[in-house]
Amino acid sequence: MFAALWFRAPARARLHALRELYRRFFGENTPDARGRRLLADWLTPAQRAQFEQHRYFDVVGCDTGKKYRIHYGTAANVHEVDDAGHATMGWCFVPSGFLVPGDVMLAQKIALETDEKAALALANRFPPATHSEHFYRRPF
Repeated sequence: MFAALWFRAPARARLHALRELYRRFFGENTPDARGRRLLADWLTPAQRAQFEQHRYFDVVGCDTGKKYRIHYGTAANVHEVDDAGHATMGWCFVPSGFLVPGDVMLAQKIALETDEKAALALANRFPPATHSEHFYRRPF
């Protein structure tokens, strides 16, 4: 009896370790997690720090030099901000297809930094008061 329990304990520990390994592997390789990692790779150190702290980051448009704040999300998540950091206009533009938030935000960042006028020509404008800051505070 004692020998049977002694042999089962290491097997249970191995099984538990294997389950934990699979849980971590699949948890870190979801589409959403991969999208966030890709986005983080493309952000500057300052943007990355801002995103980790506030769940948004600022980019400067290539054509006008205006500052835009991209919040975590897939639609209606881009705001033009003034020097004080207050939203003055909302912009909604997304790439085609079903993409996770990190991929959408990366596309928005690249569009604003490389062809701001074309991106905004396709975008829908909305007043910034339609979405509260609380809307963007959802956990990952």
